Amino acid sequence: MSFPSNVPLDSLQSSVRQFVLEHAARCKPAKIHVCDGSEEENQSLVTFLIQKGSLVKLSKHENSYLARTKKADVARVEKRTFICTEKKEDTVTEPRPGVKSKLGHWKDVAEMDADLNAKFTGSMAGRTMYVLPFCMGPIGAPLAKIGIQLTDSAYVVCCMRIMTRMGAHVLKVLGDGPFIKCVHSVGQPLKPGEKDDDFWPCNPDNITIAHFPQRNEIKSYGSGYGGNSLLGKKCFALRIASTLAQKEGWLAEHMLILGLTSPEGKKKYIAAAFPSQCGKTNLAMITPSLPGWKAELVGDDIAWMWFDKDGRLRAINPEYGLFGVATGTNMQSNPNAMVTVNADTIYTNVALTSDGGVFWEGLEKEIAKDVKITSWLDQENWSADAGIGPAAHPNSRFCTPTRRCPNLDPKWEDPEGVPIDAILFGGRRPKTIPLVYETFSWQHGVFAGLCMRSEATAAAADHKGKKILLNDPFAMRPFFGYNMCKYMEHWHELEQRPGVKLPKIFHVNWFRVNPEGHFIWPGFGENCRVLDWVCRRCDGEDVGTETALGIIPKPGVINVEGLGPIDMEHLFDFSKAELTQEVEEMEAYFAEQLPGQLPPFILTQLQALKDRIAKMP
Repeated sequence: MSFPSNVPLDSLQSSVRQFVLEHAARCKPAKIHVCDGSEEENQSLVTFLIQKGSLVKLSKHENSYLARTKKADVARVEKRTFICTEKKEDTVTEPRPGVKSKLGHWKDVAEMDADLNAKFTGSMAGRTMYVLPFCMGPIGAPLAKIGIQLTDSAYVVCCMRIMTRMGAHVLKVLGDGPFIKCVHSVGQPLKPGEKDDDFWPCNPDNITIAHFPQRNEIKSYGSGYGGNSLLGKKCFALRIASTLAQKEGWLAEHMLILGLTSPEGKKKYIAAAFPSQCGKTNLAMITPSLPGWKAELVGDDIAWMWFDKDGRLRAINPEYGLFGVATGTNMQSNPNAMVTVNADTIYTNVALTSDGGVFWEGLEKEIAKDVKITSWLDQENWSADAGIGPAAHPNSRFCTPTRRCPNLDPKWEDPEGVPIDAILFGGRRPKTIPLVYETFSWQHGVFAGLCMRSEATAAAADHKGKKILLNDPFAMRPFFGYNMCKYMEHWHELEQRPGVKLPKIFHVNWFRVNPEGHFIWPGFGENCRVLDWVCRRCDGEDVGTETALGIIPKPGVINVEGLGPIDMEHLFDFSKAELTQEVEEMEAYFAEQLPGQLPPFILTQLQALKDRIAKMP
């Protein structure tokens, strides 16, 4: 099938054309299509995907579609994701002998080149090679970066058009400048005369996602799932971008960006880092429950940050869309998300309803009783009582334009970014870690980011939904583009710059449970009550008290009016024994994963924490 485009291959600048032709010679596609990003082109691709069974049009939602993957291609595959450099120490820390590193996977450049050259040879036979020019960040922003992705997946093209600023206009901005080279193939070539009728082509046994930071290249083979194939996302915007940030003096972080305006009209911007499925999108799109507060979305997943000429830390959202977890999203947890995904959305691995809509766990109260459900595995007349598994995959996703969000910040595309007043770290911690605490200093904040731990989630296929407490430093564990110790030193170096005005750093935990295993804090829109305290601390208000862990709210300071009974004492309770165990487990982790490699300032912070704990009764 041919698709309309206004960009002939011969019109591409020489560096881009050479890149395309070099890989076309190896991948051997039947056709090459340069994407112009137009609506006409997109509709042609959507029609093609519907005809081959890859998409289902949703009559209940305007311009929206459902994709279902194969069971073996549903999430990021961390164990097959590599950073490739000449020197191993540039990429990963050295764990204790006999211990496997949990802080990234390294492969030698030459070894990976040989492996991928073999895999990509003929990988696009019988298919179309799509050429996607895209920009991460608002075009014209100081940190905006351009990439060119080659892919043989029309699904990827449609999603990248949502997630990035994609099209012919990017080529004009690029000119003869540098770009990140991205190559993706589903790894399922067609034999001569073979019909392209597989609804989800992939090669799960041979999935490989490789990053070459010294060459600014990304190559992905075998998977069609968005986290592995939308190369502008985690691959570019975090792994490659973090290496660029270290070299160029900025930060690329797994953080949301949120604007908060108080009833008095004071506006602050917060960046927050949580692991996947820890409420990051819900917080980014929060509907505050406290009267008079307004929250506005800048970004839900990734932040690129730099210091401006006045020493303020500023941030942009490099993405153009939202690639959020559908499961658990509803009008209670995230009403803004539900409004956003009501149109112009590509859903993946959610259930289909008989009225032309979608369903996932969490929507039980928002669906008519007479509506029938077909699960993501195409099981008709699905019911929760049938014992055949969930209706939607736990890592089911929505891919939707950010511009549709009803609480969008007016500066979300400002090339100069927004000023960051506070940074939050957090994770799923059922005990010990309080609802919120402020760190004592920038260095203590970096230490708190290093010590983040959270229950494992379904977003990583390697853990398959098991509840395992994992260390997830800075919520970047799967996304570091270079050695984590050097990453910490980079954060530390930022503090040394003359004239910088550093934001305060906090740690939050919405997930404390009572002895019966129920969440104590109601979360969702009520989290604005915690953010209120964060903003007051940023204003210097005396509303905190020092503890061994950090500064926590004074009793009665957090506004709980209208919440009913909340065991606030339990939310902030931690014993000397619990903190001692926390430190022992962290030291065991450091000894296992980073023996003798921690930066001196981290060792100082560790000792300071131990000294404070020793003084506890």
